[in-house]
Amino acid sequence: MPRFSVIVPAYQVQPYLHDCLRSVLTQDFTDLELIAVDDRSPDACGSIIDDAAARDPRVRPVHLSDNMGLGPARNVGMGQATGDYVLFLDGDDTLVPGALRAIAERLAATGDPEVLLFDYARLYWTGRAERNVRAELLRQSGPRTFRLDDRPELLRLLMVAWNKAYRRDFLEREGFTFPPGFYEDTPWTYPVLLTARSLAVLDRVCVHYRQRRRGGILRTPSRRHLDVFDQYDRVFLFLDSRPDLAHWRPALFQRMLDHLAAVFTAPGRLPRGARAEFFRRAGAHHRRYRPGGAASPPGRAWWRGLLVRIGARRAFQFLRGADRMRRRAGELGAAGYVRARAVALRAHYRLQRLRPIDRRLAVFAAYWHKGYACNPAAIEAKVRELAPHIRTAWVTTREYAHTLPPGVRRLHPGSPAYWTALARAAYLVNNVNFTPRLRKRPGQIHLQTHHGTPLKHMGLDLLDRPAAARSTDFNELLERVDSWDYSLSANRHSTLVWERVYPSGYATLEFGFPRNDVFHRATAEDVARLRKRLGVPEGSTAVLYAPTHRDYQRGYLPRLDLERMARALGPGFTFLVRPHYFYGAHGAGDGPGSGRVIDVSGHASVEELCLAADALLTDYSSIMFDYANLDRPIVVHADDWDVYRAARGTYFDITAAPPGPVSRSEDELIDVFATSAWCDPRYDAPRAAFRARFCPHDDGRAAERVVRRVFLGAASDGLPPIVPLADRRPAPAAHRPAPAPAASSAQVPS
Repeated sequence: MPRFSVIVPAYQVQPYLHDCLRSVLTQDFTDLELIAVDDRSPDACGSIIDDAAARDPRVRPVHLSDNMGLGPARNVGMGQATGDYVLFLDGDDTLVPGALRAIAERLAATGDPEVLLFDYARLYWTGRAERNVRAELLRQSGPRTFRLDDRPELLRLLMVAWNKAYRRDFLEREGFTFPPGFYEDTPWTYPVLLTARSLAVLDRVCVHYRQRRRGGILRTPSRRHLDVFDQYDRVFLFLDSRPDLAHWRPALFQRMLDHLAAVFTAPGRLPRGARAEFFRRAGAHHRRYRPGGAASPPGRAWWRGLLVRIGARRAFQFLRGADRMRRRAGELGAAGYVRARAVALRAHYRLQRLRPIDRRLAVFAAYWHKGYACNPAAIEAKVRELAPHIRTAWVTTREYAHTLPPGVRRLHPGSPAYWTALARAAYLVNNVNFTPRLRKRPGQIHLQTHHGTPLKHMGLDLLDRPAAARSTDFNELLERVDSWDYSLSANRHSTLVWERVYPSGYATLEFGFPRNDVFHRATAEDVARLRKRLGVPEGSTAVLYAPTHRDYQRGYLPRLDLERMARALGPGFTFLVRPHYFYGAHGAGDGPGSGRVIDVSGHASVEELCLAADALLTDYSSIMFDYANLDRPIVVHADDWDVYRAARGTYFDITAAPPGPVSRSEDELIDVFATSAWCDPRYDAPRAAFRARFCPHDDGRAAERVVRRVFLGAASDGLPPIVPLADRRPAPAAHRPAPAPAASSAQVPS
């Protein structure tokens, strides 16, 4: 008896069925049977199922002699199921990697509930994945298992069959089956949720719900959309048969009204000739199933319900049209306000530029206004320390206001105060670009700090890389470069690249990166405090996983199954996951976390994450050049090196002279950590060479050199001398076990 029976009905989904079946059969949890039901599909679905069955004995093909529809096809699959739990997956959807493992572990942790609800993401034809907007309903709160009466808000979730795992003995005991027709999930899901004696939730995306560009049922005009009325007849018939569930009638009545309104108002569902009939039947259902008791207070929803009940279709449509017009008028008014405000702000900026430059004001920003971070933050702090006569202001949004230190003035992007500061500040500091509307005045000093050592091609080197450059206006780019007075560099490699790909008349300050100063100031106590804050278990080896952005992919697509890695390596390892800043926060955000994979994408300081980590796992991210300052192990995972190099272009082959082991596959990477190759002394010399090349000036005093040179006007010979590499004492790692003598298949530097 397998743990899971995954039932996949298939009808005219041949472009997607391969991916669907593969997503099940390649799960790392293998205790399953896949029951694939060919619903007499006129395309190649049947042969695709047979091919899968020939390759994998876990596939059980079922071929129906007549086309029965989605619901009855699922019923046939249930009749064949032998697993402890039943899951449904439509033939054009997919399970995400690791989904079955996560479901199995959650079922075990919650004592095998009768139904487990998990999350999904809509997968659009562009490749963009968008998580369920009501994902917060699936967060664990209160008891691990419960009944629907304890959490009635779960009725707000999408009422579909494929976002749940069902205990098979529960389905058999209650005799649940799917009806024929469209909207067959409605009379299945409500009775299941109302009846289950134990429910549990899993706050994890397990299914990618494909949003077809064309051809989906919900986008196809058909009279079969009127089947929704028969389905709600079944729902209320079930309620009538269960007097103990009568208290749910008002909630289901309101859900029915919302559903009927959604079908009626959705473009492209109802043929023109069916709209009047649909509205009449909606009114009949309203009158038939309306619960007794006190009426809700008058409001827009109340009026809509009344119009449906009395069959006033034209008045309903008029009210809906009036709502649209009201919203449109509001949008036009807002757009007019925005245009008028933009004109006024441009005039304000021009007037402010006529006023004298404020020699005691410096404006800072980083990462397109995403908070207090990187080199500008380190420089701003040092300005307040060494040049207190200069007032500092930081450009960021309310979302990131909490990252600002006490006493630092916030400038909201685009506000009048923002434009005043840009017009009058003597110093402008950024690690990316200010707005293209900025026109630097004579006497203003613009410091470009950059935000990493370049491995990938940048600037003018992207002229022949359209996939990476996308819509870059290189003339505008060079106009911005012409405003730089200083370009900050961490090493000679960066200096040579920046001066060639951003050609202009600025002066290069090869002083090191101020953001890395903290690595030489932090103590063992600081490291312990950070680890505790992030939720790293005591004695665990913390690995910071920080992959880079890929120009040839749309959105954030995880390249490693870290849950699988954590299981394979055991409780001795904890992974801190930090995607590229392009993708923003992708989960729990700033710790503390739970388990051995902790999402730290929302943590304000990547330098703190580096301090907390005993090792860095990355691919081609420039974070490796900063992390090398800590003289801790670095592992390079280069599974797509050739593709990345071809799409973006790189300045050297990181796999030829890496600072640590290089893996080419997930299994190889697991081997690197399982055999302790990640901390083997044979990588000490390559890492030292890497550090000497890319960290020659990062000695803890880079910010001081910048402030004394740019803000205080010190000559080069008056700056703090560089501390030799041999004399530097970066913050110690919290945990670094002795390497075990074992072989690894990962690449070893020569």
